[in-house]
Amino acid sequence: MQEILDYLKGGGERLDSEIAAATGLSLAKVRRRVKDLQARGAVMVCRSIRYKDGKEIDAVLCRVAGYIPPAAPGRKSKAHAPAKAASAD
Repeated sequence: MQEILDYLKGGGERLDSEIAAATGLSLAKVRRRVKDLQARGAVMVCRSIRYKDGKEIDAVLCRVAGYIPPAAPGRKSKAHAPAKAASAD
């Protein structure tokens, strides 16, 4: 189960099929382990229905509970800059 948590911490929110492909586990095993992690409160899950070539794909979207990834390096937008106080004349 630790490998699933490590993968989610490194990659953020992922589908169960992506976790299975990255860790080499079967989809059924990933879903069982994610369910156990959810019961412990370690991960948050959400049912996700996606369409690929007109075919419905039922998946589980997972992320680590309470984990906020560090900000990406580089310039930040001006929207995040602190506002300057206006002077009253």
